Amino acid sequence: MSNTLVQSANPKILLVKLSSLGDVLHNLPIVWDLRARLPNAQIDWVVEVGYIHLLTPLLSRDGFQGIDRIIPFGLRRWKKNLLKLSTWKEFFAFKKALQQVSYDVIIETQGLLKSAIVCTLANKNPSTVIAGLANATEFSGYEPIARSFYSQSVQVPTQCHAVDRSRWVMCSALDWPLLERTSVPQFYPNQYIQSLPAPTQALAQQLMAPYVLCFHSTAREAKRWPNSHWIALGQELSSHGYQVVLPWGNLAERAVSEAIASQIPNALVPPAFSIEDAFAVIAGAALTIGVDTGLTHLAAVLNKPTVEIYCDSPLWKTEGYWSSNIRNVGDIQKPPTVAEVRQAATELLH
Repeated sequence: MSNTLVQSANPKILLVKLSSLGDVLHNLPIVWDLRARLPNAQIDWVVEVGYIHLLTPLLSRDGFQGIDRIIPFGLRRWKKNLLKLSTWKEFFAFKKALQQVSYDVIIETQGLLKSAIVCTLANKNPSTVIAGLANATEFSGYEPIARSFYSQSVQVPTQCHAVDRSRWVMCSALDWPLLERTSVPQFYPNQYIQSLPAPTQALAQQLMAPYVLCFHSTAREAKRWPNSHWIALGQELSSHGYQVVLPWGNLAERAVSEAIASQIPNALVPPAFSIEDAFAVIAGAALTIGVDTGLTHLAAVLNKPTVEIYCDSPLWKTEGYWSSNIRNVGDIQKPPTVAEVRQAATELLH
């Protein structure tokens, strides 16, 4: 499909990136890459229900062009309730929504069977391009069987940043020259970032500016930074007048937050908050410091002062390279020292 042909046809494009939080965030730039060249394209996105709120700021409205449709996918919930009638009603409602449009281009950047099956369920025409990954990148999930569902399998470097990987697939699907890193990725509209609301009243009453968010938890234990390091860093931040805020996502993580907070003067373990709340809490922070996890990446893509700590995952895979507001410290099997994180924090706080 030539570039000229795509432009003249105002193509209908489907993006398939289902989860998880960080993966969805790092796929956002291709929306703006597409809009820059194809302003009149229809761009829809299939995403897991739990991550819809990451995409709603990109919905086209009032003359603003971003995503035209978000199509919710509930696989995580459906798998737990396969025998319920409501599950099958939801699935067929999803299928109906997916098939309302006949797509010219489908861009699948996850490389998993579940994502590839979504491509198969989508409404297509005989010339539809279905582009997906031909190979795995190191330290990323990949299921080779997914290739059999594509019309175009895209070979990417085995060490490829998540943003760059999505751009490889997109450029191949549309026969465009590969976008280099000099093309700074955009994630959210500037007007949205500038108008982020304050946290909910109940949460705002507990937050004391200036505060520093510390995201210590992550799905894989090896990616965590030692509690003793968080305590030492938190004590120093507190001595300089910053309230240390230690969010959590489950009861085990709350227990860790409470243990760390007990050693830091005036530290706060907030109530659980949603992804929508996270936008506001991050926007109001003087600084976010966190391990390689989705909420740390959210701070980075919002272009807020962020220190990303890498302990057991490679820097090249998700480091925030697009802003002077971001510092990336550590690397795979090379966790940073307290002094290194303190130095990065100091650079961003002054």
